[in-house]
This record gives sequence, structure tokens and C-alpha cells, in this order.
Amino acid sequence: MVIISFLLPLPFRTIKIKPMIQKRLHLLLAAVVAATAMTGVHATIPAGYYSSLDGKSGQALKDAIHSLVLQHTTLSYSSLWGYFTETDCRPEDPNKVWDMYSDDVFYFRGTKAPYGMNREHSLPKSWWGGYDTSQGYAAYTDINHLYPSEEDANLAKYNWPLGEVSLVEFDNGVTRVGSPMTGQGGGANQVFEPDDRYKGDFARTYFYMACAYQHYTWKYTFMLTNSNWKTLNNWSIDLLCRWARNDAVSDKEVNRNDAVQKYQNNRNPFIDFPDLFEYIWGSRQGQVFYVNEAGTSSDTTSYTGDPELIAPTQGTVLDFGEVALGKSLDYVLYIKGRGLNNPLSLVLYRDNADMFSIPVTSVSRTVANSENGYALTITYTPTTLGNHSTHLVIFDGGLVGSVDVVLTASCLPVPTLSELTALEATQISGNNYLANWQAASEDVDYYVITRTIYDKTSGEARTEVSYTDDANTTSYLFNDRLPGETHTYYVQSYRLGYMSAPSNVITLDASGITGIEADKPLQVLIRDGGILIKCSEDLGPATIYDMAGRAVRHIDNLHNDMIIDLPRGIYLLSTATSREAWKIAVR
Repeated sequence: MVIISFLLPLPFRTIKIKPMIQKRLHLLLAAVVAATAMTGVHATIPAGYYSSLDGKSGQALKDAIHSLVLQHTTLSYSSLWGYFTETDCRPEDPNKVWDMYSDDVFYFRGTKAPYGMNREHSLPKSWWGGYDTSQGYAAYTDINHLYPSEEDANLAKYNWPLGEVSLVEFDNGVTRVGSPMTGQGGGANQVFEPDDRYKGDFARTYFYMACAYQHYTWKYTFMLTNSNWKTLNNWSIDLLCRWARNDAVSDKEVNRNDAVQKYQNNRNPFIDFPDLFEYIWGSRQGQVFYVNEAGTSSDTTSYTGDPELIAPTQGTVLDFGEVALGKSLDYVLYIKGRGLNNPLSLVLYRDNADMFSIPVTSVSRTVANSENGYALTITYTPTTLGNHSTHLVIFDGGLVGSVDVVLTASCLPVPTLSELTALEATQISGNNYLANWQAASEDVDYYVITRTIYDKTSGEARTEVSYTDDANTTSYLFNDRLPGETHTYYVQSYRLGYMSAPSNVITLDASGITGIEADKPLQVLIRDGGILIKCSEDLGPATIYDMAGRAVRHIDNLHNDMIIDLPRGIYLLSTATSREAWKIAVR
């Protein structure tokens, strides 16, 4: 769990060691740190990491996967682009983003999102509640299912389930969105179909999520179930198993799995064992899974070899990201071994060790050897601005040598956030509407939209809070407005634990938009490079918005046979004489 708080720094604790031993220890630690810095250790499957899965089948196997992968370092959402630079870079050019949602070319901008890209939850965050820390913050920032995505594809994908498209509404050559094939969709009007080369990637991602977060209560059950230990429902099992069989594990997935382990301290077992899904959902249900068949070690309870540290591995990096001066950030690092015959010692070593703290300096071998290991809380409490780093060194326990974990963070000034301006809602149709606002004038992490929903019968009000994926967008689509309901919303920006003052309040009353008696006839035809307007009379002022809510074209008077040139993308056309905005896709 990531906790942002106004904590005082914990005292820095040291281990009392005799001078000669201390000298040798410092030489050992210096050698380990130097070697790590020089070699840049490449992660592989740690010996014994999967031992808890050995000899299990069915629900017991899935439960063991759940216990294993849920124990990971929960990252901060604002730091994700820093991780993506390693988890989702192109091998031919590490500065280029590997986007599984489009073939457009994007380049990294350090810890900032590339223009035109979002952080995309491949399993939609709305399915469990998103940022809701009572259930889902770990899933909200779990980079095993978070990928960079071109923003138009991300918006088209929305929160639709995976599936195969029968009637296409959006197609950029990689992402297809449209009505589902018969028997698919789970009741959703549309599905998202990735390109064939990525279908196995998404299937293995969903297998991971169905195990890691099987304890969640799912709000949307297009592909999921709250009443079956398999978590996935029947039609989605058929689809995902077929996709996993037809699209084998790629080098991209293997390399990404290694990079995820380096930062998050866990792995996707369905990448390491490509047939593992068959034992839970596929052709080998009921059969016993043996880890040894894949060439890794067996159960820790019968282990008789040399002492080993399963987690963390050499080269693990905990990047705390950006933290404002005066605030603290906690990360949890899971320490787990097998065959350890002495307590493990922990020490913060070199550089900015005084900016970081740990509550203990040793872990008993009994706890470290246990199935769950030991959850070590590491706190970053900066006292000066700038970049800070240190090393957490874990040694003894009978280990040969030691394991070095790199801790890095940046301390920035307390941000100054200006009040935003909320704009009128657009795309009002059925249960849908698009909440809009003006972009912040300063750097922000994301936006927070607070709604009040008034029950159409009782008049009682409830408040709901939603969060954007990035600061790149200035709109948020809602699809839960019932006929006759009144909704209000205001918007705030968020940066480093601080929020701006609430914006003005926008109201959608029971009739939707006031001041319009009836829609005037309008037809929008798609043509190469733009649209053609067909209407029986002049319609007056109109505005075209992109899907981020930015006005891209103002028109004084919309008239018949008007041709409007537009780049490829998804747009909303709003006129002064129509209740609803027109959604248009320019190819």
C-alpha cells in the first residue's frame, strides 16, 4: 500500500559491529553496490519463487498463485511513466514507446506522458472501483496490467470487455471497437479487440488479474463473476484460452516480465509458464501442476539446499518517484527466503541514507522462510529538495554474499495549483454525458471529478469521485445517468498529494440542457479527411471538440453542404440547436 502522510522521519538505525568486522562489511557492501552499478543485473525467475505452486491443482493452485503475486510492492500512480521507459520500450530504440493499442510512433518524455498517450488499465479500473483504496489501489497501479496507450484508442476502448468485433465502429489498424460476435460481450454493447499479435498478451494479463485480485467484488461483470472461484465467466474463458493458445509468449512479454519484477517485485506466472492457464481454465483442469516440469525448484518445506533469498532479487529498484517537501511516502518490500539458517540483517548504506528509514534491522529466519515472508515498510521522508538515493543491503541468513536493493526518489517544492474552470457537459445521449473542463495552467498528475447525483424520486443525493488516468485529458465520460436524474460536477487538479480548490459547479438537470425546444434536422457524413454537413436550414454557431474535451474548431454558422477538414481521430460536434453532441470518427 502506498501511503502519503505528514509523518516525522523514523530514526535511522545502525547495527553495532566490531571495528574489524565493520571494515570488512563496508568493503563487501561497497563491492556489491559497485558490481550492481556496473553490470545492471538482468532479472530472471528467482530460484524457488514458484515453489508454493508445486503439486497443486484446481482452486488450490489458483489460490496459491493469488497469494504469491498479490505480495508485491504497490507503486505510486504518478511514477508509472518512469517505469514504462523500461517495461514498454522498443528494443530497436529504447526512447520509443511500445504501444499495443496503435502503430503510431511516440517517444518517452522522462516521467511525463508522451503527448497523445495515456496510462491504460487493460482490465478497466471501473470494473472494481478504480482508485477506491478500500479495495483497489494495488490493482490501480499494478503495472502487470497497465500499458501505454494512444489516447484515441484508449477513449474508444472505454471500459468495454475484450472480444471479437462483428460490426466495427473504431479501427486504427491495431485496436478495433464495435459490436461483439454472437455469444460474446457479457451484455456489453461493444467489445475491444486487439491486434492478433497482442491477443495472447492481453489473455495472459487477464489470467494474472483474475488470480491476483480474485478477492475483489466486481462492479461490472462483463467477463468476471463474483460467485465462482475461477473469477472469469464461461464465454471469457473460451475466448482468452483460445487467444493464449494462438498467440504464444513473445520476447516482448518475457522482457517486460523481467522489468516488472525489477520494480514491483513480482511476476506474471502465465508468462513464465505458458501452459499454466490450462490447469485452471483449460484442457488440463484437475491435473496437478509441477513446477519442476519447467526446470525450477520444488516446495520450500522440503528444501534442503543452500540458503537462498527468493525476494527481493539482486538489482531490484524501488523508485519512490516525486514527493513534495514536507510529505512522506511508504513502500512495502516483501522479503522471502528458503533454507535460511540465520537472521537476515538489513542496513541502509551510502549516499542519502538519512532520507530513508526502515522499522527493523533484522528479520528472523523463521519469518523470512515462511510462505508469506516479511513485509518491510520503507519510508522516504525528504528534508531537502533534489534527487536522493541509497541502498538497502540484505545479508547473512547463511547467504553467500548479499543482495542490494536500490532506493531512489525526488523531492520537489510544494505545488501551487490554480482553480480550474468546469465546462458544460457534451455528448449527452441516453445514460451518457461527457464532463468537460479547462486544462490546468501548471503541471498536474491527474484530475479529480466530484459528482452529486440526485435521486429522481426521493431527491436524496449521493456523492461519487472519479479520477482521470492522466493530465493529458480534459474530459471524462460517464454512462450511468438514469432518465430524470439531476447530476452536478466540479473538478480539481491533483499534484504530489495536493489538490486545487474546487471549480465552479456544472448542473445537468432532469431535462438535460435548458433553452432548446427541439433538435433541428442535421446529418453528418464522413468523407476522406473530414466531414460533410447536411441540414435543411442554417444551424448557427457550432464547436468541434477532440476526445480530450479541447475545442479544435469554432464555426460561426453551420450550414448545408459545409465541408469541414479534420485530421484522423474521434470528435464531438456540438451545435446551438441540438440537445446531443454528434460523435464522429474521421478516418
